[in-house]
Amino acid sequence: MFISSLSKNIPHFILGPAYGIYEKKLIGEIKEEKVPHHIGLIMDGNRRYAASKGIPTYLGHEMGMKKAEELLEWANEIGIKIVTLYAFSTENFKRDSEEVNYIMSMLERKFKEASTNKKIIENKVRVKAIGNIAMLPENVKQAIKEGESATERHDNMTLNICVAYGGRMEIIEAIKRILDSCNGGAIDPEEIDTKLLSENLFTKGLPDPDIVIRTGGEVRLSNFLLFQSAYAELFFLNVYFPLIRKIDFLRIIRDFQRRNRRFGR
Repeated sequence: MFISSLSKNIPHFILGPAYGIYEKKLIGEIKEEKVPHHIGLIMDGNRRYAASKGIPTYLGHEMGMKKAEELLEWANEIGIKIVTLYAFSTENFKRDSEEVNYIMSMLERKFKEASTNKKIIENKVRVKAIGNIAMLPENVKQAIKEGESATERHDNMTLNICVAYGGRMEIIEAIKRILDSCNGGAIDPEEIDTKLLSENLFTKGLPDPDIVIRTGGEVRLSNFLLFQSAYAELFFLNVYFPLIRKIDFLRIIRDFQRRNRRFGR
C-alpha cells in the first residue's frame, strides 16, 4: 500500500526496482503459507482496454492472451497447480462475426502451439479445453485435440481453457446425463447428490477452485464455474486484464491466505 500510494510521484527507474523488491517479499511470505491449489480467472477488459488505447479490438485480445501466459508463469512460480481461464463463453458467439472469427483463429493457434511452447514444455503444463466443444469450428476442435494430446503426460501443472463454456448450460447438460442414467436404471434418483453432479460436469475430475479472480471492474461471475465456485474466495479487480500486474496477483494470493474459509460452517 505504501508503494502504491506514492507511485504517481516516483520516477520509473526507482519505482521498478522497488516493485521488484516488494514482489520478492510477497513471494517469500506466500511460500510460507498454504498456497491455493486451483484458481479460476475471468479475463475481462480486453476490448475496453483496446478502445481506451485507440487500437483494434483484436490487439486487445492478443495482449490479453500474452498476459494470460505471464499469469501462468506467476502461478507456477508460487506452486499453484491448476489455472482455469474463461476464454470464450457461449454468449460470446453473439458478438460481431469478425471478432468471433479472430478469437477462434487465435485459439486454434494457441492450442497448436502447446506442443512447441517452451514454457509449456519446461514447466510440464497440461493443456485442456473445457466447454461444449461441439459448438466450435472443426479447425479449432482439431487444434484442441492436438494440444491436449501433446501435453497429456505433463504432470506439474494443469491449464484449463474454457471455450464455448457456460455454467448454466454445463449444469443442464450434467442433469440430462444423470436423467439418462436414471431412466436406464443405472442410477437410483435417491443417489443423486452434489458428488454425482460434479462427476457429470465438464470439470469432472478437477477440484473446485479456491479462488476466482475477475478483472475489468465488473462484480459478477458471468456464468463462470457457477456450481464449482460455491465456496471459492472471490476477488474483483478494477483494472483491464492486459494491465494486471504480478504484484496485483501476489496480493490476491496473500489476501486469500489471510482469510478464514469456513465452507458454510
